[in-house]
Amino acid sequence: MIEIDGSLYSGSGTLLRYAVALATLTHRPLHMTHIRAKRPKAGLRAQHLHVITACGILSDGLIEGGAVGSQEILYRPGPAMRSGEFRVDIGTAGSATLAACALIPPSLFAEGPCRFSIVGGLFQDFAPSFFHMDRVLLPLLRSMGAKVKLQMVRPGYYPQGQGELILHVNPVSKPLNPVDLVQQGSVEFIRGVSLASHLRDQKVAWRMADTAQKIVTRREAALEIEILEDTRAVQRGAGLTIYAATDTGCILGSDRAGKLGRRAESIAEFAVETLFEDLDTGATVDRHVADQLILFAALAGGTSRYRVPAVTDHVKSNLWLVEKLLGASSHFEGPVLHIQGIGHPGT
Repeated sequence: MIEIDGSLYSGSGTLLRYAVALATLTHRPLHMTHIRAKRPKAGLRAQHLHVITACGILSDGLIEGGAVGSQEILYRPGPAMRSGEFRVDIGTAGSATLAACALIPPSLFAEGPCRFSIVGGLFQDFAPSFFHMDRVLLPLLRSMGAKVKLQMVRPGYYPQGQGELILHVNPVSKPLNPVDLVQQGSVEFIRGVSLASHLRDQKVAWRMADTAQKIVTRREAALEIEILEDTRAVQRGAGLTIYAATDTGCILGSDRAGKLGRRAESIAEFAVETLFEDLDTGATVDRHVADQLILFAALAGGTSRYRVPAVTDHVKSNLWLVEKLLGASSHFEGPVLHIQGIGHPGT
């Protein structure tokens, strides 16, 4: 039995999602208490509950305490991971991308291909946007040998949600390759996606793109940006993603969601300045991928190395979690994180 105190480190829903994902992968029962104890509304929210349920379906597992508001669960994963098509409808604007991040690790070691239709929020604060996940995280995972694809059926925003993404995962036949990104190198290109739903008259997508272009130009760089005017979302909303690729194979990104009262220009300023803040540190991954990569590096065969822009609470949480659940050790040499992967075998 894995015992996890959910109030430790970040005390967030990420700790819960990844603990359930790794418990599913290792077929070990999980007892977690004080779930999301450091959040204003402690306990399970709908988006967390649906991740647990999806992992339970994937592995034919059993869940006790699975209710919104619960601060304690007992999760007993089954003996194997099934393949097939699965639907996860969060029912709120809870993050569909965070759910996808948690479902990828066990699905990589399922008995066959998995296809997840996940309904919820795709663009909101405190979660990766669809485009950040698709353009930044997934290319890095594919370089490790993961066969993962993402497609957006419909954008979704706070408060109504109802966006939809499709996640395709093919199982690996051998351990993932370690990441080796120590030197940032020179930026080869900077690209972006400026998305607005039902806001053509206000020129929100154009204003975000135009402001981003001006800021990048002041940095003596060039920006290629795609403008998307959407009419499929159930409500108005917007999001901007900016990402840079270097000649050493690094991809760093930043994003910002629209919000009532948040001007298009301020969205662009935040996204672009955040990207350059991370680039200016010499980091080889951005502040979000720094913690998102940890689970995959811990499963890989060999030692992964990458330079982080900062050691966040989520980085500390995930390093602690992979050591406790997988036995994957780690250490820092300055800003370079070293993770000794366990070489989890493929199917």
